[in-house]
Parts: sequence; structure tokens; C-alpha cells
Amino acid sequence: MSEFTDAFDLHVNDALMWLNDNANTLFEWVRASLDAAFRALDWLFALPPYWLVIAAVFIAGWFAVGRVFAVGAAFGLWLCQAMGLWSETMSTLTLVLSSTLSALLIAIPAGVFIGLTSGLMKTSDVVLDFIQTMPAYIYLLPGIALLGYGPTTAMWATSLVAIPPAMRLTAHGIKMAPVSLRELGAAVGMTRWQTVYKILVPCAFPSMMAGVNQSLMMAFGMVVIAGIVGSGGLGQSVYDAVRMLQIDQSINAGIAIVVLSIVLDRFSQRLVKFDTEKSHG
Repeated sequence: MSEFTDAFDLHVNDALMWLNDNANTLFEWVRASLDAAFRALDWLFALPPYWLVIAAVFIAGWFAVGRVFAVGAAFGLWLCQAMGLWSETMSTLTLVLSSTLSALLIAIPAGVFIGLTSGLMKTSDVVLDFIQTMPAYIYLLPGIALLGYGPTTAMWATSLVAIPPAMRLTAHGIKMAPVSLRELGAAVGMTRWQTVYKILVPCAFPSMMAGVNQSLMMAFGMVVIAGIVGSGGLGQSVYDAVRMLQIDQSINAGIAIVVLSIVLDRFSQRLVKFDTEKSHG
């Protein structure tokens, strides 16, 4: 058995070295592109003053979620500023949103395809279970080897752990679309792909939005871990505070992560509820 594992480990290391030797230009281009996109988005979120962002969240929360949430969200974001963590909070928002968007660009089309292909459901469940149960630290290692330290590796690892819930719930939504609606599409002469984007995807949209919500939460779960590779933001603050045994700083950064995750969670949940109410209304 040890010979098998030794051979497997050798092949993995050889493959990684081959990629470094033969695809280094490609990975340098990927690193530069992702890094530029991250920095541009980070600059955009850091551009408005903190009070303007808080006011926008307060107004949107008041009308979309509720008064209690609006007041709590505004206070929580003000607290992030008061603790001197506003720039780190915006950097974490950049990392979470950019990583989740990257994950969704893969997860939603793949989920639609899997939902249409019954034979792939069980196979995809095994693969997604493997990704979700594997320790998140593992995903940082190939990123470090191929992309180096920094936000790019953090985006890679965060995107990877955010893919499974969105893909799984998108496939589930497509699979659970009523057979009568599929038959209706065929009866009026729709092609297969017209049936998909005019009937199946709208039916699956609440499930897809639930997947978006879960992907956001998975991305936040990766934020602290990604601080190990120099991701910046609150994850970096937590990691630095742990290394220096600064308990107060780690608690402050942890509070800021909780505030930001609750704000995004409530807004994304509201989108799910809004679409459900619209479809039943």
C-alpha cells in the first residue's frame, strides 16, 4: 500500500513541477489578470467615504429587509470604522464578492448542465462532496505553487470552496422543475435550449439564489484561512493578530467579519424571498 501512495505522491509532485516548467507564462498571465481585477474592485469599494457606504446600506436595508436590520447593519459597519478596520473590511468584501462571482460563473452553467443530465447527478455529488469535505488549507498549496502568495491565491481557494453549494442547488432546481412545464415547452415548439432558459431556469431561480447565499457563506468561511497566503483584509488581520498573540485585535477583526457576513447574508436571503414571493404572486 505504501508503494502505491508513494507512486501517487510522486506523480502529483511531477505534475506540479511540469506545470511550473511548461505553463509558467500562462499562470503568470492569470496571476496578473486576477490581481489587476482584484485591485481595481478593491479601489472601487474604497473610493466612497465610509459614511456614504453606511448610509447606502442603511437605506437599502430599511426598504429591502427591515428597520431593525437597517439600524443594526449601520451600527455594525460604523463599528468596523471605529475599530480602524474599514479598509480591511472593504478588502474582504472585494475578496468575497470577486471569488463568489468567479465561482458562480462556473457553478451555475455546470449546475444547469448536470440538472439536465440525470446520469451525472450521482457523479457530481461525489465530486462536490469531496471538494466540500477536503480541508480548506489543501487548496492553498497548489495556488501558492502556481500563483504565488497574495490575493490571487486567496481568490482561487475561495472560489473553489464556493462552487459546490451553488452548483448543487442549481442542479437540484433544474431537476425539480415540473414535468408539465417541460411538456408545455415541447408542445409549443420550443427547442431544448429555449425550454432551458425560458422555463427551467426561471423555475430553478429560487434554488439558484439559495445557492448564491450558501456560496457567499462558504467564501466567508475561507476568509480567515486565506490570510495565511497574504490575502489582505480581515483574514490577514486575524492571522497577524494570532501570530503576535494580540487577542484584542483578533476579536476586533472577528467582529468585523461577522458584521460583513450578516449584512451580505440578509441581503442575499432577501433576494431569495423576493423571487419566491414574486413567483407565487
